[in-house]
Amino acid sequence: MKRILFTITAVTILFSCQEKSKMAFVDTSKVINEYQEKIDIEEKFKGRDALFTKRTDSISKAFQLEAQEFQLKSKRMSASNAQKAYEELGQKQQLLQQQLQFEQQQLQQSFDIEIDSAIQKVKVYVKKYGKSNGYTYIFGTSDALNTVMYAEDTDDLTQIIIDSLNASYKK
Repeated sequence: MKRILFTITAVTILFSCQEKSKMAFVDTSKVINEYQEKIDIEEKFKGRDALFTKRTDSISKAFQLEAQEFQLKSKRMSASNAQKAYEELGQKQQLLQQQLQFEQQQLQQSFDIEIDSAIQKVKVYVKKYGKSNGYTYIFGTSDALNTVMYAEDTDDLTQIIIDSLNASYKK
């Protein structure tokens, strides 16, 4: 009997001494999509993409004109000269395509680097927020990856994080 009483007392003391974990969750998709820095990055790259598209269209039109001009001239050329000019035109087209593809890849890489940096800032911010506000866990969830199946609305830090991130970004 003493043994059972001792065990119950020990278990009660153990559980009463443990600190309750403070937990919350954040909708990561919403935080990232509403983070002003990410929005600004997207706007900046929309402008760059529009300029790239305009430049690509201009180069394509110029090349088409050159190709049409070649067709007219090729009728007056010998077969061997026409073949040589045709090959040169094909090489020029290939070089232009490679150059434009390279520029597009560079643009995409720059975008990816800046977006990754913004996402990393969100992660660091959430971690600092959690530590400074006494959270043991802050879970991330989204429509694509439902890691939190249920939580009370009071445990949702999404809007608080968005507002805090955007306020610190504006400074």
